[in-house]
Amino acid sequence: MTGPLSFIHRFEKGTDDSRPLLLLHGTGGDENDLLPLGRMIAPNAALLSPRGKVLENGMARFFRRFADGSFDEDDVRRRADELADFVGEARIRYGIVAPIALGYSNGANTAAAILLLRPQTLAGAMLLRATLPLKGAVPVDLTGKPVFIATGANDPMISSDGAAKLATRLQQCGAAVEHRTLLSGHELSQTDISLAKQWLNASHSGAREARARDP
Repeated sequence: MTGPLSFIHRFEKGTDDSRPLLLLHGTGGDENDLLPLGRMIAPNAALLSPRGKVLENGMARFFRRFADGSFDEDDVRRRADELADFVGEARIRYGIVAPIALGYSNGANTAAAILLLRPQTLAGAMLLRATLPLKGAVPVDLTGKPVFIATGANDPMISSDGAAKLATRLQQCGAAVEHRTLLSGHELSQTDISLAKQWLNASHSGAREARARDP
């Protein structure tokens, strides 16, 4: 594949065989925002970080919201497909395997939508401050796919109920979900970083053990 890819993005090569991370920023972020977070959680992994194409009052997002804050689900579906296609392009361009998403807020909701609509795109996901992005979705097979969800107990933007519904939906599809509620708000904390890193390391260990049992 030649020429520019379909999203403005940053790519950083990995230094070992760690699973790559797909970094998906929150509202008002860009392709640079989550690179430091990705490097803290996965020091040796390749990082793929696109910029959302939707603008809301000049701030980049990955999908549209209505004026009342509710999600435009038609746009969620279209943008999730568009982003999944980009991941496929990037895998060819950079020679990487299916990534694990690391998403924050709007980016986390987008990663959840990709899991529910194009599950083969991702090897798993870390969803920080996420809610259920789609009220109705065709059932998909996420059997064994690892997902980490971190919710802020005092988050004024993402309800605990919405996060719980997301966890339940993913579990119903077969995903291996770890859902943690932290004593924080919408902002990220050192606890988020520590827990995500522990979860990712455990996921990598489990994958290596599975490959050893069934080479």
